[in-house]
Amino acid sequence: MGNHVTFKPYEITVEVADGENLLRAALMAGVHINASCGGEGVCGKCKVLLESGELTSTRSGLLSDEEFDLGYRQACQSFVHGDVVIRIPPESLLDRRTLTRRRGGVGLRPSPIDLETLKSTGLYNPAFQKKFVALPPPSLSDNACDLGRLEQGLARQHGLDSLAADFFMLRHLAQVMRQDNFRVTATLDFAQRRSRKPRVVQVEPGDTSQRHYAIAIDVGTTTVWVQILDLAAGKIIGTGADYNSQMSYGDDVITRMVFSQKEQGLQKLQRSVAATINQVMHRVLKKHQLPVTEISHITVAANTTMTHLFYGIDPKYIRLAPYTPAVCHPPPVRARDLGLEVPDHVFIYAVSSVSSYVGGDIVAGVLASGIYKDPKLTLFIDIGTNGEIVIGNQQWLACAACSAGPAFEGGGIKFGMRAASGAIEEVSLNPETYEPMIITIDMVKPKGICGSGLINILAAMMEADVISPNGKFRDDLNTPRIRLGDEGREFVLAMAPDTQSGQDITLSEGDIDNLMRAKGAMFAGYVTLLENVGLKLEDLEQVILAGAFGNFINIDNAIAIGLLPDLPRESYHYVGNASLQGASLLAFSRDLLEEERRVADMMTNFELSETPGFMDQYIAALFLPHTKMEYFPSVSERLKAAKD
Repeated sequence: MGNHVTFKPYEITVEVADGENLLRAALMAGVHINASCGGEGVCGKCKVLLESGELTSTRSGLLSDEEFDLGYRQACQSFVHGDVVIRIPPESLLDRRTLTRRRGGVGLRPSPIDLETLKSTGLYNPAFQKKFVALPPPSLSDNACDLGRLEQGLARQHGLDSLAADFFMLRHLAQVMRQDNFRVTATLDFAQRRSRKPRVVQVEPGDTSQRHYAIAIDVGTTTVWVQILDLAAGKIIGTGADYNSQMSYGDDVITRMVFSQKEQGLQKLQRSVAATINQVMHRVLKKHQLPVTEISHITVAANTTMTHLFYGIDPKYIRLAPYTPAVCHPPPVRARDLGLEVPDHVFIYAVSSVSSYVGGDIVAGVLASGIYKDPKLTLFIDIGTNGEIVIGNQQWLACAACSAGPAFEGGGIKFGMRAASGAIEEVSLNPETYEPMIITIDMVKPKGICGSGLINILAAMMEADVISPNGKFRDDLNTPRIRLGDEGREFVLAMAPDTQSGQDITLSEGDIDNLMRAKGAMFAGYVTLLENVGLKLEDLEQVILAGAFGNFINIDNAIAIGLLPDLPRESYHYVGNASLQGASLLAFSRDLLEEERRVADMMTNFELSETPGFMDQYIAALFLPHTKMEYFPSVSERLKAAKD
């Protein structure tokens, strides 16, 4: 008999061996606990409360003596001895519901996939298609082999000549052909780049041509999105999302690359993301009452590291100079070989990457946004766990990844958190008393600050003249909200009695410095890319924001702190999850499936750390909003109006 670990508030119990690590026990139970450092014990995010039982725990400076005496422990530094009951406090929980929440009020709305235009322009031609044929049964005078009979039927009834056949399909061909007296539906793969021959990958009895589905997947560092597509009707059936369970091994790609080098590390990461995909996929299929057997193929968009980890390819050299990925154009792979619970004939097609840090998610976004065929000079921005930018139009594209860090998702901020229930997202300050008015997600007691909330807080502090352009709090203000903390002065946003955790929620000068470095890296990236192609900010004709973060960002406030360029607001557009949209487009159009590789190849990558002028631009951007106020004329007017 092993030891039993019960996790509250989920009321999930798992049996583990004596001495098992508590964080691993949570992973075995399918219970997520925030853990940013991969179990190294240095982030302090995996804090749990021991309600009963015995744990041996390594003491850490990340827990105060008071917290330790109350029963708080770091899960990654705790080991189970006997039956224990663990409560996961609010700050260590993740809430899946917030992934699919919609922004209220006025804001940029995502642009959906325009399937009607795809059809009207002749681009709607799925790479996988079903064709029904009614064949004459064999006889003594016509005893051609079953495969030849099928090929003749497809040629005569659908004009399909020179077919290839999948070997695994042949194993059950004879039985299927006879189940409905040689009335069968063949699934054909038209996506073979090399042979150009359609390939028969599946044969089903009867006419199933109207029951034909594909799956598009966006494998993000933080979240996994799955979309079910009806290829026969040309429409999107449903979408689901969940947190990428690889987060248990680290919040960012660097931490996961490091973990992949440990014994069995790469295999654990691969199995982990495959498990997340399976969970989301089956949940959406069940909701829409669709059998997994009717799935024909899968398209995947992911950043370069996530692609490597999903494929089980060693990502070691992505993070080492000269930053070389093992593969940029992954070949199709049988989905079963990567642990996906789909039929044997289903293949995965992954969107091409450009470089180590500009991956298939950005190429998919460029496809979905259409900037590769637009004459307008466009700035495409995807701010997520990492920050990627693309500048260009139909003639050329330049791209780069910005080491913005995780600040925009709450990482590196003492009370930072992902966008979940209780996260502070809206703030205004009384210009006389400096008392804050805060609004949280779901309008409940606050437990932290999300990325969009950080931007809004900083903009409010600038407008109320609480903070100087260098990110330091003014020391001449008569307010108890500003006090001395462990990382310099800090501003108390919520007092302990008003929070879920029972402790003050603050924003420190150290937190602000982290946010300024992140926004400075992004802005320096825009300017550096433009300068290297002989252009300026004012030459931009439109800005396209992609990713979940763009759904909740306040454009005016993002411009105010110097994260986004000060351009006419009507030039801003939001495309939503462009990575998922791009993956879906590839499933709906084999022309685009071939086009994506050309688009990836036309994108010139700049390694910003090696690009002349980037460091100078970065240092200049470490100001609120910038050392060059001529870049931000509307912000100057806004701050001036606030003082009048």
